[in-house]
Amino acid sequence: MTQAKLHLIKTAAEVPLTINVTAVDETGTVQQKSVACERPLTVYLNWRPIVTLMTLGARPESLALGYLKNQGFIKDIKQLESVIVDWDVNSAAVITQEQTTDLDAKLAEKTVTTGCGQGTVFGGFMEGLDDISLPQPHLKQSMIYSLLRNISQYNDTYKNAGAVHGCGLCEGDVINSFVEDVGRHNAVDTLAGEMWLQQQGGGNMIFYTTGRLTSEMVIKVAKMGIPVLLSRSGVTQMGLELAQKLGITMIARAKGRHFLVYHGADNIDFDEPQAVNLKVSQE
Repeated sequence: MTQAKLHLIKTAAEVPLTINVTAVDETGTVQQKSVACERPLTVYLNWRPIVTLMTLGARPESLALGYLKNQGFIKDIKQLESVIVDWDVNSAAVITQEQTTDLDAKLAEKTVTTGCGQGTVFGGFMEGLDDISLPQPHLKQSMIYSLLRNISQYNDTYKNAGAVHGCGLCEGDVINSFVEDVGRHNAVDTLAGEMWLQQQGGGNMIFYTTGRLTSEMVIKVAKMGIPVLLSRSGVTQMGLELAQKLGITMIARAKGRHFLVYHGADNIDFDEPQAVNLKVSQE
C-alpha cells in the first residue's frame, strides 16, 4: 500500500508530561511529588475548530489524527497534507484535501459519553460498523500472563505521578507501542492515529488498556481492526453487547494471574489451569 506523504509540522510540540509540586502528608511532613500535566488541545480540521481535548500532550499529532478518523470526520490518509501542532496556542491543525462539506451535519449530532478526557462523540462515530469483519484469534493463557508481566514495565507517567490511563498495541506478549494520557480515549485515539499513518493492520494485534471497556472503547478498537481487547478494569453492558456483535474477544479484570473472559472464551487455550488452581489452593 502506498504510504501517504504527510508532513508533521511541529511548533513547540514537545511539552513536559509531569511537573514537580509540594504536598503535605498525614503527618504534616512536606514532600516533593510529581503530578501529571493536563492541558487543552483544540483540534482543527482545515482551520475549523472541531473539539478541545484535555490531554497529557504526549503525541499530539497522532492524537489529532486518530480522533478525527475515529469520529468519522476524515477517512482518506492519502488526502492528508499536514498536521501542525503549536502548544503556544494549544492547537493541532489537520489539513486535508478530502471533502469535508458534511461537517455541519456531523457536528450537530453529538452524544455525551462515559469517556474521561473526551466526553462527546459526533454523528460519524457509528458509521461503518456493519462493514467491520474481524478475524478470530487464537490465544494461549500462558501468553496472556506473559503479556501482563511485560506491560508492567510501562506506565511510566502513572508510576511517577498517577492520574493517567495507558493503552498498548501488542503482538502476542510484545508491546509494539504504548501511550499514556489523562483520558483513556485520548490514548486509544493516539494509537489509532499512529496505525493509520503507518497503514498498519490490526488483525494480529491485542489492544491493552488500563481503562474500563465501554461501548465507545469497543467501537474504536473495532475500527482499528483489532480482534482482542484486554483490560485490567471492568466492562459495561453496552460494551459487552457490542463486543459480541462485532466479534471482539473481550478480556477484563486482567491483573497478575487473574482475568475474566466476557466474550470469546472459545478462542483461548487454557494451557495453565493447574498452575492457577495450585496457587488458589495454597492461599
